[in-house]
Amino acid sequence: MSNQQDPALVGIDKVVAKAVDAAVTWAESSAAVRATLLRGLASALEHNQAQLVAIADRESGLGEARLNGEVARTAFQLRGFASEVEAGVPYRRVVDEAVAGAPPVGRPKLVRVQRPLGPVAMFSASNFPFAFSVLGGDTASALAAGCPVVVKAHSGHPALSRAVFEVAAAVIREQGLPEGVLTLVESTSRAGGTYLVQHPAIAAVAFTGSFQGGKALWQAANERARPVPFFGELGSINPLVVLPTALEHNSETLAKTLAASITLGCGQFCTSPGLIVVLESPQSQGFIAQLAEAIAPIGTHRMLTAGMQKGFEAAVATVAQHATPVFDKAAEGAGPAPQLLAADADAFIANPHLREEMFGPAALIVTARSLAQVIEVLDVVGGTLTTTLWGAEESSESNRQLVRAAERVSGRVLFGGVPTGVAVCHAQQHGGPWPSSTTPQATSVGYAALERFLRPVALQDAPAWVLG
Repeated sequence: MSNQQDPALVGIDKVVAKAVDAAVTWAESSAAVRATLLRGLASALEHNQAQLVAIADRESGLGEARLNGEVARTAFQLRGFASEVEAGVPYRRVVDEAVAGAPPVGRPKLVRVQRPLGPVAMFSASNFPFAFSVLGGDTASALAAGCPVVVKAHSGHPALSRAVFEVAAAVIREQGLPEGVLTLVESTSRAGGTYLVQHPAIAAVAFTGSFQGGKALWQAANERARPVPFFGELGSINPLVVLPTALEHNSETLAKTLAASITLGCGQFCTSPGLIVVLESPQSQGFIAQLAEAIAPIGTHRMLTAGMQKGFEAAVATVAQHATPVFDKAAEGAGPAPQLLAADADAFIANPHLREEMFGPAALIVTARSLAQVIEVLDVVGGTLTTTLWGAEESSESNRQLVRAAERVSGRVLFGGVPTGVAVCHAQQHGGPWPSSTTPQATSVGYAALERFLRPVALQDAPAWVLG
């Protein structure tokens, strides 16, 4: 790998070098030092909230209410990881004392510890300019694990990325920490991203974004002379299965709830329900009509970038070639018109074009003849962040089969509500089988996220000074 004196790539080299210089100091930092930084970052973010939200709104168009909520979540995450550090999570040990005698009963003393991976390249997401960006969950969890973070700014909000980074850098200076604990790469080119992923000093990568971009970077990480872990959250169509029993009471309210979820944030959520699966029945047909009535009048704001809207329109056009529109409405205002398309389960199972993610305010309704065919639909999805099951409350063999199918393809299975909205807690799992993520056993949301950036090491008969 060579930068060939490209100024942007030389700049990446300089930024990564700072992270390398800070790596040992930060890896050996105490819980008190790490927790103080994380809480300081949360407080600084809140202190500068008004001006940062104004910048974010100009660049993203997401609106102050949504962005203020996102700042609150980001600060909550930072403080939550501070508490995890103080609880000793990154410093946990497993000790097996020595046992005299020959193997297999006898053994030396073994202490299993966790060591930070090293500098982490973190790719900001477009759709969460705070919670999945400079000080978002990936950064917070990596810092908590003892890893310096090299943030790759997103082209959708470059001014905000710079402003948030400057706020964070001031906190790092005030606390007397090495500059390289958190650094920023402002190059937004694809070449710059690939160069960062393949930089020999980068020990792991965290990515949230499109399937195409994530897959390319994942391949680049694996093509290195020494591959590194790539924790990527990619595409997801998030099936929502509506059984007839769920529609027996208040189906109109369910339709309105689902319509709001599909269009939330102009549909630019990785957990947006993009596939609605129903069984053939009069109740299902009535629900589809109610959903169309609820979603058609909803106005949308502009999408995050012109490229994202172009991609959404292309995806809708692809799916529409193989499906039937449920209603026809022209766009009003700055955002695209919501879209509902329909197809039968046979077509969905046979045609991969119907399984394309429409990242925006759209969903495909698939009608199945039987529960067995619903399970076939889930199986061909392959991998998704979430599957929602409405109406599976009763204990029955059919429902058990449905839950098994949902668990096979999903990182999170919901039995009520809608998938938009991901709680930050210990039990959360935000990651599923390919193509929703590259590492299905890891999560990018919740406190287990810091485990991604720790590597176990067994110390055998180690002297006291090593164990500390």
